[in-house]
Amino acid sequence: MSEDVENRLEQHNRGESKWTKNKGLWTLAWISQAMSVAEAKKLKYLLKRQKGGQGFYNLTGLERPTGS
Repeated sequence: MSEDVENRLEQHNRGESKWTKNKGLWTLAWISQAMSVAEAKKLKYLLKRQKGGQGFYNLTGLERPTGS
């Protein structure tokens, strides 16, 4: 969750985030529409529970890469 997505991505890639430190380079896959903090937290936890499975693609509307 961030109002400055580009900066947040750079923080992850610089290792400034405890949870993503040393987990490789991160790329931006999707940005949602603006929403309240409560809505954003709800979506964040819902997305995290998907573990990158089909549910993530259903929620974001992204197309799943072939071979995944």
